[in-house]
Amino acid sequence: MSNHQINSISPLDGRYKNSLEPLSEYFSEKALMQYRLMVEVEYLIALGKEKQIKELQSFSEKQKINLRKLYKNFNDEDATKIKKIEKTTKHDVKAIEYLLQSKLPKKNHPWIHFALTSEDINNLSYSLMWKDGIKNVYLPCLLKVRKSLKSLAKKYKRVSMLSLTHGQAATPTTFGKELAVFVARLDRQIDQIKAHKLLGKFGGATGTWSAQVAAYPKVNWVNFSTKFIRAIGLSPNMITTQIEPHDSVSESFHQIIRVNSILTDLCRDLWSYIGRNILVQKRIAGEVGSSTMPHKINPIQFENAEGNMGLSNALLIHLSTKLPISRMQRDLTDSTTLRNQGVALGHSYLALINILNGLSRINLNKSKINSELNEHWEVIAEAVQTILRKNGKADAYEQLKALTRGKKINQKLISEFVSGLAIPTEDKETLLSLTPESYIGIAPQLAEML
Repeated sequence: MSNHQINSISPLDGRYKNSLEPLSEYFSEKALMQYRLMVEVEYLIALGKEKQIKELQSFSEKQKINLRKLYKNFNDEDATKIKKIEKTTKHDVKAIEYLLQSKLPKKNHPWIHFALTSEDINNLSYSLMWKDGIKNVYLPCLLKVRKSLKSLAKKYKRVSMLSLTHGQAATPTTFGKELAVFVARLDRQIDQIKAHKLLGKFGGATGTWSAQVAAYPKVNWVNFSTKFIRAIGLSPNMITTQIEPHDSVSESFHQIIRVNSILTDLCRDLWSYIGRNILVQKRIAGEVGSSTMPHKINPIQFENAEGNMGLSNALLIHLSTKLPISRMQRDLTDSTTLRNQGVALGHSYLALINILNGLSRINLNKSKINSELNEHWEVIAEAVQTILRKNGKADAYEQLKALTRGKKINQKLISEFVSGLAIPTEDKETLLSLTPESYIGIAPQLAEML
């Protein structure tokens, strides 16, 4: 661990820095500079294509390649130069403009950041950072979690277990089917994440293109901006104030919130299964569970994940409710807030890593599972009363309530009760053949539906 990590205030940049390295490419201060630089360069290229702007010569293909190298080859030295410039400007976007001026011929200087407000650059940069970070880092990891859960769901689709409702013995299910529930829930969110479109604006100081129109009234600036925003990978929002209202990115934040909520539910269930000894964790040589109780293997991966998803959601909820609100046409409360989108996603990503690690070390304790099932023959009562209803017994529920509620029930008691029922032989044989292990309905088929 480096001195920087040891001295870092944030655990994301300290303790967990190595795990979160893939996100640094999209959400670090350097990454923000690079995205801003990309937007500025691509805008300059786009201006050069506009025939009405005769004062700016269009760029040759070779010139375009060299211009794009400015952001594609962006390095620590460039970032350091920008920070040095910012010490003077006290303005981070203006520092990008001045860096570009230092690298381009003087004739191009007037056209860098031409007629733009800082938010034209920022809204596009932040949305692209989020879009790319989700697509290239977060989503692939989420899909790995889904794949692992699906694999376990199919592997254990026929392994019966006691389910609990209100913390009490309910009807049996299978471990695979219960995991399949989480896969199905994740699938809806994954589809929405993949389909979601982030918006961008490019309309100047108050969203009116006033400066652009004043300089070049014959240019169709709405069409220009539409094409430009689409070209860099976002969807255009043409009717805005100085800022893009952040509704679309807030929607994306809520998608991550829902994923976190689903996975928190998963982590708590798995934690409970471990506590019940239904799941056991693989031992890792040298690993310490408790500092005083040497026998323990704590479910720390699922606990870590739950904690990080809680932190992520707290940030994302604030971001998603704060960002769409601005005083009049602009204030700066969004600026400092939006810088934390990477922090929010970092906690979610760290949670995914822990869930993957946790899933890789769990095994079913089938003897414990079978023991629980055999201790709860009362779960068959549901089937008995349902078949009694089928045969016209209006007091079916009451009969089984009197037999089972608050009592210790075993196979013998159930068998004796069923044997004494006045129902068709076929139905009686069906009930007598049932066990807590076999009473799982179509649970295996449900797991196969994934």
